[in-house]
Amino acid sequence: MKIRENSGKLGVLIPGLGAVTTTLIAGVDAILKGRSSGLGSLTQMGRIRLGKRTENRNPLVKEFVPLAELSDLVFGTWDLFEDNAYVAAKKAGVLSDKDLEAARPALEKIKPMPAVFDKNYVKKLDGDYIKRGENKYDLALQLIEEIHRFSKENLIARNVMIWIASTEIYIEASDVHKSLEKFEAGLKSNNPNIAPSMIYAYAALKSGIPFINGAPNLTVDIPAMRELADLMNMPVCGKDFKTGQTLMKTIIAPGLKARMLGVQGWFSTNILGNRDGEVLDDPDSFKTKELSKKGSLDFIFQPDVYPELYKDLYHKVRINYYPPRGDAKEGWDNIDIFGWMGYPMQIKVDFLCRDSILAAPVALDLILFTDLAQRAGMKGIQEWLSFYFKSPMTAPGLYPEHDLFIQQTKLKNTLRWMMDEELITHLGTDYYDDYQ
Repeated sequence: MKIRENSGKLGVLIPGLGAVTTTLIAGVDAILKGRSSGLGSLTQMGRIRLGKRTENRNPLVKEFVPLAELSDLVFGTWDLFEDNAYVAAKKAGVLSDKDLEAARPALEKIKPMPAVFDKNYVKKLDGDYIKRGENKYDLALQLIEEIHRFSKENLIARNVMIWIASTEIYIEASDVHKSLEKFEAGLKSNNPNIAPSMIYAYAALKSGIPFINGAPNLTVDIPAMRELADLMNMPVCGKDFKTGQTLMKTIIAPGLKARMLGVQGWFSTNILGNRDGEVLDDPDSFKTKELSKKGSLDFIFQPDVYPELYKDLYHKVRINYYPPRGDAKEGWDNIDIFGWMGYPMQIKVDFLCRDSILAAPVALDLILFTDLAQRAGMKGIQEWLSFYFKSPMTAPGLYPEHDLFIQQTKLKNTLRWMMDEELITHLGTDYYDDYQ
């Protein structure tokens, strides 16, 4: 496969300058200045096996594929609050004073552009640093102009856009989403079913920029956006970063299924006190997140294939906004399982995690891999990046793969394929070489 040269600055355009974005920027600065090593990031610390085990070829991923250099990343953001990234990070309360002050010069340089915002879609937030326009099409044109100006002022060679803003309310695809022609007409007529995130996605793709959806919103997973991505030869992927509780589900559930252990019930509750928790305190926004968090188990367990084990599974998900906890999210799971001769057992998981600390390296990997896909000419839905998402996008008619280990295999085999290396099937032993 021919991959365009990794040269010049990579613009990283981010709607949302909150906890995750500021933690991402501070973390990249820490890696560049030698204060951190990229913990949690496959692109920074992961290795990939090549060839047979006996060959002992295990290069770092970042040495195997031509990823953008962190020193070439230039961040541009939008937010409905005018705070620069340092002030925003201080308010978010994720980073220690020591880490915050060390990253201060890098953070203070990042000043957001006014956001495209509609309170009907995020009811718990208020902000006056927002764009005004005749209609949603005008707002999209303003974004396109800002992208052009950002690229010109920063000598950007290419861009990637990643949505790290708040979860929007739940909506279903409607007629305005069915084609690019209908969508553009809807922008001009201020159709209420066009969300702010869709306006950003439209502006990005029209500007020849890949789009990554880090939230569970209906955004780029509509026919109109798939049509535009194909038209512009741009990669898209999403949706909803897989970080805390769902990460645990996609690790534990495949193990239970692999050993043919039944599951009667899975109760999940979360305590979260940051801006994301406040937004999800609204029932309409919670519904969007709930569907994202609940979907994984059905696809992993395949109750239609294994009815005796999983057809009666009762799955409950709760998110509780609890301000004292801040960004230190707690995900608690009670899992009622059964095994040999139907005897019941239980698993209890209490994951005391840090939401933004888990999400920041996910965002970084997606930025670098999506840029790689762009340079490799890989347009449309990037299913190989499902590893990072709660609700992975798929081609129409295909079910999403949620098993973390299958997702990892697909991701690494895609990298091998891109670099003309043999795919790993785990059948390459001397026995099979001799007798197949």
